[in-house]
Amino acid sequence: MTSSAFAPFKYTFSKIDQLGAWSADIPLRLFLAWEFFESGLEKWNGQNWFADIQANFPFPFNLVSADLNWQMSMWIELIAPVLLLLGLGTRFAALVLMVLTVVAIGAVHWPEHWSSLSELAQGYAITNKGFGNYKLPLIYLVAALPLLFKGAGRLSLDALLFRNKA
Repeated sequence: MTSSAFAPFKYTFSKIDQLGAWSADIPLRLFLAWEFFESGLEKWNGQNWFADIQANFPFPFNLVSADLNWQMSMWIELIAPVLLLLGLGTRFAALVLMVLTVVAIGAVHWPEHWSSLSELAQGYAITNKGFGNYKLPLIYLVAALPLLFKGAGRLSLDALLFRNKA
């Protein structure tokens, strides 16, 4: 095929690129905001069960009381998603949620005992069958990476507030 045969695709991809420059981050922001805010609401309306797993928290969170860990995680899961929705402090919100997720993987989702990579791989699941269930938190980490590295994009308060500052 000649290059002229690709001309309609070039125009289409150009338009998709323009749309992506304005909105590619929005699905990630919505997805993460929904998931984390929902978890924060569950903590808000639920009972603190962190005392049961306090020993599983990684350093330095294992030195903090279960009540403080509960409060910190609840407020992070309520405030950071709102920041993501607004696109305000997006990189900071993504980083804080990533730290929270790593702590959650270590404290709750990582398998207690595994002796081989194949056993560890069994924990890459959404249901817990004794091998952990770190698949969903890992998806959250991967989804937050573009927001951490690139920010919220053009349709955000970050862009509005800081576009003339550079």
